[in-house]
Amino acid sequence: MARPPVSRDPAPRRDRRSTAFLLVFALAYAGGVVGYLPLLTLLLPIKVDAVAGTGRLGTLTAIVVAGAVAASVSNIAFGWLSDRSVARGRGRRGWLAGGVVATALSYAAMTTAATPGALILAVVAFQVAVNAVLAPLLAIMADEVPDAQKGVAGGLLAMACPVASALAAMLMATAALDEAARLSIVPLVMACGIVPLLLTRSRTVARIEPTSPMKAMLRRDLALAWSARLFVQVAGSALFVYLFYYLESVAPTLAPGTIAARMGTVMLVAYTLPLPIAVLVGRFADRSGRTKPLLFAATIVAAAGLVGMAVADDFDGGAVAFCIYTTGASVFLALHASFAMQLLPNALHRGRDLGLLNLTNTLPGLLGPTLTWALATPTDFDAVMLVLAALTLCGGGTILAARGRR
Repeated sequence: MARPPVSRDPAPRRDRRSTAFLLVFALAYAGGVVGYLPLLTLLLPIKVDAVAGTGRLGTLTAIVVAGAVAASVSNIAFGWLSDRSVARGRGRRGWLAGGVVATALSYAAMTTAATPGALILAVVAFQVAVNAVLAPLLAIMADEVPDAQKGVAGGLLAMACPVASALAAMLMATAALDEAARLSIVPLVMACGIVPLLLTRSRTVARIEPTSPMKAMLRRDLALAWSARLFVQVAGSALFVYLFYYLESVAPTLAPGTIAARMGTVMLVAYTLPLPIAVLVGRFADRSGRTKPLLFAATIVAAAGLVGMAVADDFDGGAVAFCIYTTGASVFLALHASFAMQLLPNALHRGRDLGLLNLTNTLPGLLGPTLTWALATPTDFDAVMLVLAALTLCGGGTILAARGRR
């Protein structure tokens, strides 16, 4: 049987977006990441400790589970609702603006929460609100950035983590700020990043509707892309939660306070280093029309970093290996975002389909910690790192099976 042609879908000159728009969108995405990363990595554990005391582990577990469920459902729901708004000619920016306001209100609820139950409810409300931001935001990229520029746009998304990590480090380093001030600054910075995009006009780029055979192939490829991202994200979710304990296991002679201080610097370097690489690789993908080999190469780098973390026997070795891992993983995730958007089979359901793809961000939040709990001990993370490396390579191999895009 003849194989359907590979779709390239170059952007007509009139559909190309300016560099300024791509930067405005990247700034908005950074604002979205600012909305959750400082909270979930640093501010929330401190708040849990304050309200739950000795019951903090149980409270944090309940927050992780309830938050993952709320994030999964709400991202799909708001993606679908923004699809309906587009179909009615109203666009997605209204949902984006509403999500920013709702996120600010949820931060106020977390600030005033004085019991574990109140904090759990506030975090669930936060997950719903922040996904009202993230769901239409990524759908705007799918709508308004032509396929031939999605590589660069995806590469620019890598700036979000270093910006959010820098903010988190600044908040913790400024002793004059109390809990309420920190929880107020985060949504304010988030809004500053997103407002410029809200002031732009919606402009959906022209796209040729795929034929029925091509739609079937794109659906299959989207399922493969979903699986590949899930494999890769399991490692990311595990390290997101357990990085401090891993570093403590390879540097048992260092005091916890010293590890925490040095960890902030490591995270800032680890998330900043991939940014220029992701932009350059994304640009190369746009020009060459070949993304799959680059995605696979990124998983090799990420897996090498995880193997390095398994064999490291001191803080510096573990930190360098972690930076290698984040470089590969960050480039993969940035490229994958643009690659997956080119596989969406129906322009009428981009928000909903991206919400389903977002499950690869929330499900690993349950799978990664569970795997770590089963395989790791407080002093030995070697086995789990090797398993995560194998899963990461499986993700790279899975993406190579896609046929509708190169």
